[in-house]
Amino acid sequence: MANVSIKFNGKEFLLSCEDGQEEHLEELLIQINKKFNNLKNDLGNLGENKLLLITAVKVMDEYYETKKKVEEKKEELKNLSNKFKELKSLIYEYRDNKEQEILQLNNDHNKLKDEIEINQKNYEKLIDEAADEISNFVEKANLKNLS
Repeated sequence: MANVSIKFNGKEFLLSCEDGQEEHLEELLIQINKKFNNLKNDLGNLGENKLLLITAVKVMDEYYETKKKVEEKKEELKNLSNKFKELKSLIYEYRDNKEQEILQLNNDHNKLKDEIEINQKNYEKLIDEAADEISNFVEKANLKNLS
């Protein structure tokens, strides 16, 4: 344990703290001393005990206000985190839907391509048959004209 000598309200005090915490303890006491002296200047000398009590109340008030703000920020962070998770879920859902749409479009494209190929073969067959019929007709017509 380390000992720290501090001066508060014009009096010397020796306080103990864990090793390595001396500077932190001194900083805390500087802040408490400032609050105490500010109250003393603002309110006058009401007596050391009353000023110490008011100082403690002010410090606790600041502590609870800070704690309340921290809790509010935690709740905000929790809400933001939930909204982020929801957004992330929507993004994945959107991606999956788009992948499904792309897959369906590719299937439709392949079906259309197959239909075009079938129709092209049917068209070529129809043209070949029509050409054969025309050739046959022309041959028959030529044979009739010759006879």
